[in-house]
Amino acid sequence: MIPINILGTGLYAPGEAINNTELKQLANIEFDAKKTEEKIGIYQRHIAHLRGIAETTADFVTHAAKEAIKHAGITPDEAGLFIVATDTPEFITPATAIVVQGRIQQNEAWAMAFDISASCASFTMAFDTAASILNSNPHIKYAVVTGVYNMPAFIRPDDAFGYSIFADGAAAFVLERTKEEQGSAYIGSQMLTDGTQWDYIGIYAGGAKNPVTHELIDENKHGLLSLQPLPGDRNVRLWPIIIKKILEKYECSLNEIDHYIFTQINRSVIVKVMDAIGQPLEKAHFIMNKYGYTGSACLPMTFHEGIQNGVIRRGDKILFVASGAGLSVGSNLFIY
Repeated sequence: MIPINILGTGLYAPGEAINNTELKQLANIEFDAKKTEEKIGIYQRHIAHLRGIAETTADFVTHAAKEAIKHAGITPDEAGLFIVATDTPEFITPATAIVVQGRIQQNEAWAMAFDISASCASFTMAFDTAASILNSNPHIKYAVVTGVYNMPAFIRPDDAFGYSIFADGAAAFVLERTKEEQGSAYIGSQMLTDGTQWDYIGIYAGGAKNPVTHELIDENKHGLLSLQPLPGDRNVRLWPIIIKKILEKYECSLNEIDHYIFTQINRSVIVKVMDAIGQPLEKAHFIMNKYGYTGSACLPMTFHEGIQNGVIRRGDKILFVASGAGLSVGSNLFIY
């Protein structure tokens, strides 16, 4: 175990929430709101540009990170590491984390800043990386790790499915290296990758392979694209497998976990997974009803909400599980 403490958390979602009825009006789309609510579990979400809010990824991160820093009781200058977990960055380059460091510390600083992009599993990778750096580098005491999603910025106007599911949001952790006897700890991670599935869903324009051109836009090949259907049982099959793997790896039982926090993509999937692993649904958490699907942000957002609601307490053992396009699946086991 690595003696790491989550010293503070912060959350940001832009503007007033947009329910399914209003979304149809604002985005000029039609979709099955009943199915979206009853099966997927999404009743509302936050989307900056539909509210006329001129904010994007770096703005979301800055808001969430500042809140986390405030809750942690440290000064911005004390942070020695900034990691932004996202597949919807502010720019291709420079990294969003570098932009955010400048906004928060407002000068050159003895700090490290970089992004991690592993689709919607990005936060699990960022959390694991930050814990490892804090453990190995005695000169960095505090890390600011933020998961953020701004997929609505990449949704094409005619994509009713995209608008009904994806939403804007960010949440940040301030991590500190502590003494072992303080109780909080990062236990470890388990990752799984299958890069043969790269051409299922993604943003394929704007990089080196397909620079954005007028021709590409005219062909409607920009923004978020679904090139082929995702396997319907993918998460129901994979999440129990990765849970079994990480718990065996760190000699922990299912019953020892106080909170299972999954990618908030589909309520019915989480219900099926909890049933498959034989754990009470009360141990799972759901925030898609309030925030929609926020990709790399949904794990820390769910954790933050659990703390604010008094459900997650110090000493609780937490398991994060997230999956994203590519395919990338990640998990983190830790004691809050």
